Order: sequence, then structure tokens, then C-alpha cells
Amino acid sequence: MRLIAFDELDSTNEEARRRVLEEGERGPLWIVAGRQSKGRGRLGRDWISVPGNLHASLVLSEGVTPERAPQLGFVAGVAAIAALRALAPDEAGFALKWPNDILLNRAKLGGVLLEGLALSTGDEGRPPAGVVVVGIGVNCAAAPQDVPYPATALASLQVPAPSAQALFAALSDRFCETLRLWSAGSGFAQVRGKWLEAAAGLGESVHVRLARGEEIEGRFETIDADGRLVVACGAERRVIDAGDVILAHRATPAPTGQDLHR
Repeated sequence: MRLIAFDELDSTNEEARRRVLEEGERGPLWIVAGRQSKGRGRLGRDWISVPGNLHASLVLSEGVTPERAPQLGFVAGVAAIAALRALAPDEAGFALKWPNDILLNRAKLGGVLLEGLALSTGDEGRPPAGVVVVGIGVNCAAAPQDVPYPATALASLQVPAPSAQALFAALSDRFCETLRLWSAGSGFAQVRGKWLEAAAGLGESVHVRLARGEEIEGRFETIDADGRLVVACGAERRVIDAGDVILAHRATPAPTGQDLHR
């Protein structure tokens, strides 16, 4: 994979989009920045960029189809957990929260933002080509303050904390390994299994905020073969495509526009 590094960008995902749409970039290409001035998160939330943290985006197209592209969020999560555990092997608190959060001791350490771009092939008989930008952010040096959920950074560890550079080196290697396991979707069952091994709250009660204000509570059973959240609500099983999960019935204020999601 190629790598382009910047001291500062508006957003690594935005730079990736520009290169895809304006220059025909198809990857695999990593774009990293020491700082972002306009980081973005899921559902259009702001993503707070602190110098010393990891801000990276990966452009991918090989093996990407519209139905398989969402699986890359789970690929990213599995790769991130593997990298963190390699750098801090004695730390047992790393976990993944559906759909795209990276946790340390149940506080938000980072997140993933997946953005798909459908590009014309110039051939009316062929479907559009798929390109995905996988954004990954991890709090290495510091966590933002005044956010509506617990947030933490690797600097909180009692041992020397991995730097953003060390984490990126480990992450890029683990991402290659996990992509090979994923194998353009044919290996998603194995990726799903590894994701579940690292899942926070599995088997516990969760509170889920859905679109249009609906909220449900139930037991986090699993993620299905497509990566959707499965929650047991009494005798009913809800299969959820998108939502915000709160672990262990912890009620928190609704999102305020600032978010650590990539």
C-alpha cells in the first residue's frame, strides 16, 4: 500500500475523496495527517482532532461491491484491535462497540467512518465501480473534553503509551492481514467471528437509539451474517441496520454535534 502523510489537513477522508473524484485514485492508498481542522464523523457530526492522535484514511477499490462495502467497517475494527493489543499486550480493556467504536475500558478511544463512492465506468452495460474510504481515528495523546460520553486516550495507560506513528505502523500491517482474511467478502464469516470476540456488551443489556427518535432496550445477542445488530427485546428479536448503542443501560444525553466517530 502507498502512503501520503501531511502535517495538517481539513480531513483525511476529504483528501481521499478529492483524490478519488478529481484524480482517479483507486488505491490502495493510506492518507494520514498530524492534525485535522474539519474532521467529520458519522451522521455528519464533528470529529475533534487533537495533535498527537491518529488520523488516517485508506482508499480501497479491489474487491469492493456495494453489498460488501459495509463489511470493511468490521475489517477496520478487527485490524485496529489487533494493532492495539500488539502494542499493549498486557491491556485487557480494548474492545469494539457496534457499529464503529473502539473502546478502552468502556470509554471511547476511537472510531471508524466508512464512505462509499460509486464511480461511472464509462460503459452503460457495466455497473458503477466501487471505491471505499475507510477513516480511522484513535486518541493516542489526548481525548477531547466536554463530549456526551466517556472518552479516553492511550496516554491513560500505566505503561508507555504507543505513539500515533507506532500505532499506524501496526495498524497498516494488521489491516493487510485482515483484508486477506476478508478476501473480498468470501471470508466475512471469519472477520465477523473475530469482531464478536472483541465485542463490548455481548450478552448484556443495551439501549439503542434508532433513527427518527425510536429507542429500544434489550439483550445484545450477536451481529448477523450481514453485520447487523441483533437485540432480544423480550420474546422479540430486533435486527438493526443503524443506531447508537449505549452499553449496560447507561443513559447519556443525546449527541450534541461533537463526536469521536471518524
